[in-house]
Amino acid sequence: MKVDFKKNRDGLVPAIIQDARTKNVLMLGYMNEEALQKTQESGKVTFFSRTKERLWTKGEESGNFLHLVSIKNDCDNDTLLISVDPVGPTCHTGSDTCWNEINTSSFGFFSELENTIEQRRKAAKGDTSYVASLFEKGINKIAQKVGEEAVETVIEAMDNNDDLFLYESADLLFHYLILLQAKGFTLKDIEAELMKRKK
Repeated sequence: MKVDFKKNRDGLVPAIIQDARTKNVLMLGYMNEEALQKTQESGKVTFFSRTKERLWTKGEESGNFLHLVSIKNDCDNDTLLISVDPVGPTCHTGSDTCWNEINTSSFGFFSELENTIEQRRKAAKGDTSYVASLFEKGINKIAQKVGEEAVETVIEAMDNNDDLFLYESADLLFHYLILLQAKGFTLKDIEAELMKRKK
C-alpha cells in the first residue's frame, strides 16, 4: 500500500475508523508512517497523537482496543479507511462513537420501516392503519398472511413477470417484518442468528 505521508508538512494522514460489521464511522485519527506500520504489525490501531506527540495505541489505557480488520487507501493516497472490530466504546467520553451515536446495525430503509411498524403496533388500539389491524387480529392472522405472501411469491418466481415477482416479494418481506415484531424480534436478531452460522 502506497500512502503519501509527505503531502502534509507534518507527515500525517487522516485515518477514518469504521466498524467492520455495522459500517458506522467510529472516530477520526491521524497516522504517520510509523503508526501505520505498528498498526499492521500489532493488529491494533495505533495513531500519532498530536497532543502527546507520540505513537498512541487506542485502548492502551482503557482496554478499548480497535482490532484491525482491513485498511484501504483513498484515490489520492492520502487518507486511510480502517475497518475495525472495536472492543467497548470508542470515544474517551464512553460513547460508542466520537459523534455520540450508538454503534448498531442499520438496514437503511428497512430500519425505517421497522420503526413505523413498531409505532403502529404500539398504537394498535387507536390506530386504523392496516398494520395496526393485523396486530389487533393477533399472531395467527399475521402468520397466515406471511404464508399467503410466500405462496404468491413462489408462484410469481416460476412465471416470467419480474414486476409481479418483485411486488409479491415486497409484500412477503413487509409481512415478515410484522411477524418478527409480533414475536418480539427485529432484523438485528436475524442478523445475529446468521452471523452465528458464518464459517
